[in-house]
Amino acid sequence: MAVARSEVVVQGVEAYYHCVSRCVRRAFLCGFDSYTGRSYEHRKGWIQARLKDIADVFGIEVVTYAVMSNHVHAVLRTRPDLVQCWSDEETAARWLALFPVERNDDGRPKAPSLSAIESLAGQPERLAEIRARLGSVSWFMRCLNEYVARMANREDGCKGRFWEGRFKCQVLLDDSALLACMAYVDLNPVRAWVAETPEQSEYTGIYNRIRARASGRDETWLCPLGGENQGDAPGVLPIGRDEYLSLVDWTGREIRAGKRGAIPAHLADILDRIPINQARWFDTVQGYGGLFHQVVGRMEAMMDRARLLGKRWLGGLRAGQAAFSTA
Repeated sequence: MAVARSEVVVQGVEAYYHCVSRCVRRAFLCGFDSYTGRSYEHRKGWIQARLKDIADVFGIEVVTYAVMSNHVHAVLRTRPDLVQCWSDEETAARWLALFPVERNDDGRPKAPSLSAIESLAGQPERLAEIRARLGSVSWFMRCLNEYVARMANREDGCKGRFWEGRFKCQVLLDDSALLACMAYVDLNPVRAWVAETPEQSEYTGIYNRIRARASGRDETWLCPLGGENQGDAPGVLPIGRDEYLSLVDWTGREIRAGKRGAIPAHLADILDRIPINQARWFDTVQGYGGLFHQVVGRMEAMMDRARLLGKRWLGGLRAGQAAFSTA
């Protein structure tokens, strides 16, 4: 049963979302296009940098992401608590950094002046609208996709639509849905045979986490996992970074090898702490894109959401029951 976007994405509530944007043109978004012989690999850097920049401005955190040849995945966490804590001046400064009033001769945005910040901060109705936008998944994705489209069109010397349409969005209702979605997104390059292992999967969230661990750093610009609180950002999932990396790395190697080995005991323990059907773990990760629709989670959570929406059924309910039932 179809669910309206406005019913999936709820403003003012902390939640997790899986967003996907696909390129409309035959030409590649990123990577090497064998038809034209042109490489668009550098565009992956654009997208990664833009994600990092806007995550610093919005009250929205990036949990993980994957930049592929013709589409982009982003798993996001909304933080309305942060947005409400910003002062009027900070809110105005963030907005003006995102949409600069003035630019330098080279076209780069100028830092907002104190007078511009104070002027905007003195407009309560406008500021209320801005706060809502800085906590909005739709505005976050708009600021990502519009920026990339303009850059790509300018590089290609053309005009017109770059993305096939509005981004697709799933709400992730619980830890089970979040873990499965994160693993699916982080293993996209492995599943597509672009990389052999997660540590070779550049422009993904798991690659950032692996590099941070290898360099001895505890922090990345991504939302922390369990036990890794970074300032005001509480960790997600009841497992730590090393446990998550081990689970996804092992899963990726098994997928790449095209076999299904027994889940090692220490990894099975991770799945015991999150309601996941261990026997269906590979099917869930590999088939995630076709199994679930706009709402993902355990059957109980999905039924609760259906009742909240005044519906008797939601698409993907049986898949959620099979993937996240440990009975």
